[in-house]
Amino acid sequence: MSNEVPVIGVLALQGDVREHLIALAAADAVARPVRRPEELAEVDGLVLPGGESTTISKLAVLFGVMDPLRARVREGMPVYGTCAGMIMLADKILDPRSGQETIGGIDMIVRRNAFGRQNESFEAAVDVKGVEGDPVEGVFIRAPWVESVGAGAEVLAEHDGHIVAVRQGNALATSFHPELTGDHRVHRLFADMVRAKRAPESL
Repeated sequence: MSNEVPVIGVLALQGDVREHLIALAAADAVARPVRRPEELAEVDGLVLPGGESTTISKLAVLFGVMDPLRARVREGMPVYGTCAGMIMLADKILDPRSGQETIGGIDMIVRRNAFGRQNESFEAAVDVKGVEGDPVEGVFIRAPWVESVGAGAEVLAEHDGHIVAVRQGNALATSFHPELTGDHRVHRLFADMVRAKRAPESL
């Protein structure tokens, strides 16, 4: 398969999986749901969708994908987490629930549900570094924010004084849900990250 068409999975244990599959296809990637280790082994990159981070972490352990996923992220597989997915990529959660685990990969401390409960969800225009053109319309649903980042993490966006998008190497995370807006530029940014990671392998 050429560099131009990366295979990107969406962790399909809980959350808005279908919307991410549609957005990735619009960003010129082959998109596949991933639930099991053998499916994870077949993708070039992975999206961790929104949902409930504690539930996703427990299901990832139950389905046997947590440890293989940690290993792939450590090895440099590109990964993108939205909302609950951002929490999954944090090296530390400020207020974890009992039994909650993370994959890690971004040197950041995240606060769960920081922007409020479900009925306090909102949309806001967000300037995201690396995304050209107009601001991205961010949908914030029980969204986390990033309390702090380490030296290796780059802040890509803030809203109302809080960090809402971060990148560290091949790991990308946003507090908001770009897959719900019809604007696929953030997914295209991630697809480009996957293409860049695959390119040396084809030389």
